[in-house]
Amino acid sequence: MQARMKNPALVLPETLQALLALSASLRDRGLSENTMDLVHLRVSQINGCSVCTDMGFRKLQKAGETVERIVGVSAWREMPYFTEAERAALALGEAATRLADRPEAVSDEIWNEAARHYDEKALSALIVSIAVDNVWNRLNATVRQQAGASWN
Repeated sequence: MQARMKNPALVLPETLQALLALSASLRDRGLSENTMDLVHLRVSQINGCSVCTDMGFRKLQKAGETVERIVGVSAWREMPYFTEAERAALALGEAATRLADRPEAVSDEIWNEAARHYDEKALSALIVSIAVDNVWNRLNATVRQQAGASWN
């Protein structure tokens, strides 16, 4: 498979800068980067974004994350490797990514569990992070950006 065009964020450099600035604004908000990266990987798997799945795997690996947890994120409900807080973040990531899959996009059960583990600032960072992940996934999937390929 070949990319249809450059990543749109490269064609529109101001968009790239805005997305990077948005991501940077989420740091140090009470949510660990590792948790954001696990959620990013799961959201990217759901959306079938090869670029973000590949990048997410590599970033987690470089950060010293275990193979069990990296591979296990695809079946996190059945794996024993995740904390309750991470499970809440992964559940919220899935629900916020699959908005149209159920009558209530994000159930009270999922919301309440996430709110139990994260304060308002960390929860806000998580929600915005999930939204940014979905933006990147949609940009890449639409133009068929390939994992391992240059963005040129």
